[in-house]
Amino acid sequence: MASVLSVRQQEVKSSIAPAEEQHTIPFQNGVDIQALEMTSDKIDELNVIKADMKKPGAEKDKTLFRRYDESKDHVKHFYTEQHLKQTVEYNITIRQEFANRVRWEMGVLEGALLLDKFVDQSDPDTQVGQLEHLFQTSEAARLAGRPDWMVVTGFVHDLGKLWCLMGGQGQWDTVGDTFIVGAEYSKRIELYESLKDNPDFNDPRYNTKYGIYSPGCGLDNVMMSWGHDEVLYQILKDQSTLPPEALAMIRYHSFYPWHRENEYSHFENDHDRAMKPWVQDFNQYDLYSKSDSPPDVEKLIPIYKKMLDKYFPAKVNFGKLRNRPTSSGSSSGSNSSMSESA
Repeated sequence: MASVLSVRQQEVKSSIAPAEEQHTIPFQNGVDIQALEMTSDKIDELNVIKADMKKPGAEKDKTLFRRYDESKDHVKHFYTEQHLKQTVEYNITIRQEFANRVRWEMGVLEGALLLDKFVDQSDPDTQVGQLEHLFQTSEAARLAGRPDWMVVTGFVHDLGKLWCLMGGQGQWDTVGDTFIVGAEYSKRIELYESLKDNPDFNDPRYNTKYGIYSPGCGLDNVMMSWGHDEVLYQILKDQSTLPPEALAMIRYHSFYPWHRENEYSHFENDHDRAMKPWVQDFNQYDLYSKSDSPPDVEKLIPIYKKMLDKYFPAKVNFGKLRNRPTSSGSSSGSNSSMSESA
C-alpha cells in the first residue's frame, strides 16, 4: 500500500541494511522484541489496576483485587530478573559505556518507525505496534487541548525502547517500573521482596536511607535504574528544546514509587517538587489511552512532523545499533548511511 507511512518505513529500512538483508527477525541481540512489548503491556496493565485501586470505593471491588493478583503474576518473572541485575555496579558501567559509544543519527520520526518495524513485523497479526501506542498517547493529550510540547512528549516518551536494538541485554534493562539505585529501596516498589536477591540490598554502602546520596540532593543527582526512560532522557536532554516539564515526564514516567506512591521525597529538591504534578498529569495519557480507537497514523504523520521539527533537530544522535538485522540474525559491520560522531 503506497502511503506516507509505508514510504517512510521503506526509507528507514533502506538506511539500516542492504536490500538483500531486509528481513524481519523477532530476536535482536538476544532480545525477543515481541516478548518485550508484551511484558511492557502487562506492566502497564498492572499500573492501571493499581491506580484504579486507589479510587474511592475500590476496596469493595473484589474483582479488581483479583485482577491485580493475576496481573502481578504475569510480571513476576520479569521483576525477579530486573531486581536482581539492576545494581549500582551495572548502572555505573552502562552509563559510562553509553556516554562513550559511537552515535547513530536519525530523525525522531525515523526512530519511531524503526521501533514500530521491529515490533509490528515480529507478529503483525497479534501485536499492536509501538507507533500506534505513541500516537494514542500523544493524540489523547492533543485532543484534550494540551500544549504542543506535551503532545510531542507523548509521541516520543517511549522511544528509549530503541535501547533493545542499541545495546539492551534483555527486557530487564529496557522496560519496567524504575527506582533509585544506591540507596535503600522503597517498600512500595512492585514485588519488593525480590529486591532482597540484589547484592546491593545487604551492602552497607547502599542500603541506608540516603545511601551514596545526600538529603535534598535532587533527582538529577541520583541514579535511576537503567531502562528506556533514562536512555531517552540522556539522548534528548541536550538535543531538544523541550521544556523541563517534558524532560521530567520522559525520565520519570515509569518511576511509580515516586509519582504514585510519593516515596523518595527525602531526595527531592524544589525543582523535583515543581515537576512532580506534571509527571502525574502525563500519566493519564500514557496509561489510559491504549484502549482508545486506533489512530489514523498516515493522516497524523504530516501533522506531527511539523511539531517534531519545532522541538528537535533534523537528526538526533541516538546510540548506535550494535548489529544490523539480517536474515540470520547475525552481526554485520556498520552501514555507510550511518553517521558516526564522537
